Amino acid sequence: MNTGLYKAFLIKYAEIGVKGKNRHLFEEALVRQIKYALKKAGGSFQVTRTSGRIYVEAIGEFDFEDVVAYLQAVFGISGICPMVSMADEGFDQLCDFVVKYVDDLYQDKHRSFKIAARRSRKDYPLNSMEINAKVGEVLLETYPDMKVDVHNPDIMIHIEIREKIYMYSEVIPGPGGMPVGTNGKAMLLLSGGIDSPVAGYMIAKRGVKLDAVYFHAPPYTSDRAKQKVVDLARQLSRYAGPVYLHVINFTDIQLYIYEKCPHEELTIIMRRYMMRIAEHIAGETECLGLITGESIGQVASQTMQSLAATDDACQMPVYRPLIGFDKMEIVKVAEQIHTYETSIQPFEDCCTIFVAKHPVTKPKLSVIQKHEKMLEDKIEQLIQTALETDEIIIVS
Repeated sequence: MNTGLYKAFLIKYAEIGVKGKNRHLFEEALVRQIKYALKKAGGSFQVTRTSGRIYVEAIGEFDFEDVVAYLQAVFGISGICPMVSMADEGFDQLCDFVVKYVDDLYQDKHRSFKIAARRSRKDYPLNSMEINAKVGEVLLETYPDMKVDVHNPDIMIHIEIREKIYMYSEVIPGPGGMPVGTNGKAMLLLSGGIDSPVAGYMIAKRGVKLDAVYFHAPPYTSDRAKQKVVDLARQLSRYAGPVYLHVINFTDIQLYIYEKCPHEELTIIMRRYMMRIAEHIAGETECLGLITGESIGQVASQTMQSLAATDDACQMPVYRPLIGFDKMEIVKVAEQIHTYETSIQPFEDCCTIFVAKHPVTKPKLSVIQKHEKMLEDKIEQLIQTALETDEIIIVS
């Protein structure tokens, strides 16, 4: 691709197009997300929304690859179309423009093509069908090796007749989904593992703004383990926007559970208190639910019985986008969003330090609740103390 040709992009979206009377709200949210993303790309850009179209036009020089990379991280974009433009100087000039465009972009002329014109200006002297036919005729005369294929062309040349004339033939895939912030906010329980960052990514893709909470257990977990989670939150922020990461000191609660409760139930009971603390923070920050990276049967704490026991600890909805994924499917997404290499760094989080040798896989809720009563003397005080340790790191 000869990237030096391009000074503008047409932004395609998919789901937003079926939103009916509310579509403009989603389009406006997408424009805001695009502007936010392009601040990091350097250069100056004008983002406009008109007649079901979103355009990004560069004002001055810019790095094509960087701009595309930032746009590919904006949820709601289904396609990025690098465009060239010209002033409307008559139909002959348009034909010359198309001929030069094809020559610059496609050295091999042994290709099929189709012209797809869209005329927004009704005062233009030719309609869309006439533009298609006449431009196609000029291309065939200029490049005899080319041929027309209206069903499955090698090159689809789109011409948009507006105040200026725009043209594109390449569509770079975007991430899809919905613009972040159009579906509320939720609290992600973020560990240093592979799964939870992927879960956050997938919920953010549905338009949900993310906050996150990480349970730190010094001295059993190191500052490197904490930094690893900050790095994961930073990578998530590339897609989800700024993430408010709450770091909670969970050491005293873990040690108290370790002292008072059966060791085979440690993971379940610790998880229940993590959910309670996360729910408390979520309520104070106007989150509408919790997000976890659990999938059925992956480990002992993720059996159906274990998940039911965990859910009993909180009232908020718990969203588990990975619930039916196997590990390889999760790893594939982690690699795609560039969190995998960080996740596999060998710095333990608080969960793995206190794992029992033989954890219960089918816990009975009544038994778990009975054993939690052993914690009644100090647990509420410890929860309050843990909440007071809340360190908020704004990651972007």
